[in-house]
Amino acid sequence: MVSRLKKIVVSEHVSKEAAHWLATRCQMIMCRFDEPGFAQEIADADALVVHTYTILDRARLDGALNLKVIGRAGTGLDNIDLEVCRERGIEVVYRPEANTQAVVEYVFCLLADALRPRQTMNCAVDHSTWNQLRADLVGKRQMNELTLGILGLGRIGKRVARVGVSFGMRVLYNDLLDIPEHDRFGAEAVSVETLFSSCDVVSLHVDGRESNRNFVRDGLLQRMKKDALLINTSRGFIVDNASLANVLKKNQEMLALIDVHESEPFPDDYPLLGLPNVRLYPHLASRSVFAMREMSWVVKDVMAVLEGRTPEYSAPQ
Repeated sequence: MVSRLKKIVVSEHVSKEAAHWLATRCQMIMCRFDEPGFAQEIADADALVVHTYTILDRARLDGALNLKVIGRAGTGLDNIDLEVCRERGIEVVYRPEANTQAVVEYVFCLLADALRPRQTMNCAVDHSTWNQLRADLVGKRQMNELTLGILGLGRIGKRVARVGVSFGMRVLYNDLLDIPEHDRFGAEAVSVETLFSSCDVVSLHVDGRESNRNFVRDGLLQRMKKDALLINTSRGFIVDNASLANVLKKNQEMLALIDVHESEPFPDDYPLLGLPNVRLYPHLASRSVFAMREMSWVVKDVMAVLEGRTPEYSAPQ
């Protein structure tokens, strides 16, 4: 008797290479999470491969009774109800290292953009215009003059610390865990209050646990230096946006660089819209070809689980 091919539903983008690899080993169904037929497709699926926007809560998982494994093509697991998965014996696999380099590069790209204004030229100019451009486009601060604060010294936070120290920055951090000194890469542990009051740049790298919702709000934001930079490439709901908007209105020299948002795309009434000292980005930190390809290879761990093998990266229980 020929055994049935395992059915795997892919609800968001995976690379062509990963999709081809998977399609040769199972019955692969491409069905976006927002298509009308999604619930029907996952009803008898053996596995799901998801990315950022597929919400797998109790209600949706209750409609997928044959499910054995979920592959998250990325690092964060906020969109998957891990408690339900544990109850049901559904294994969750992910790619915790896949986008670390991409996010770290992006953080420092944002920082460099903020610190070093520049302009390309597409025509010849006279001496007066040339000199005026050089007079106007002067960076007020260098990285080695600044103190960098990192909220959350996990995989990405540690790499941000290493790069910051390499640039000559003093680096402070705050984390729930007691990080061994050899694993801090030169960063100094401080209280969260000290982090926000002492740093010229605060970069957020905390996880998506519910207790972190609106963690960065009035009490911390009002401690920040009047010309500080806030960078958020972690989760949108970490920051209380109404509080941030109020602080930014009072401190025109402060700048917020926000790549992630609680609602994506954000609505017309987003509190940060229209503020001159906010730069909003469409969740680009992990969007490199390399990172997206690496995240897509979660399909190998999905197949490993279905074939009774041990996956490389299984979500923490």
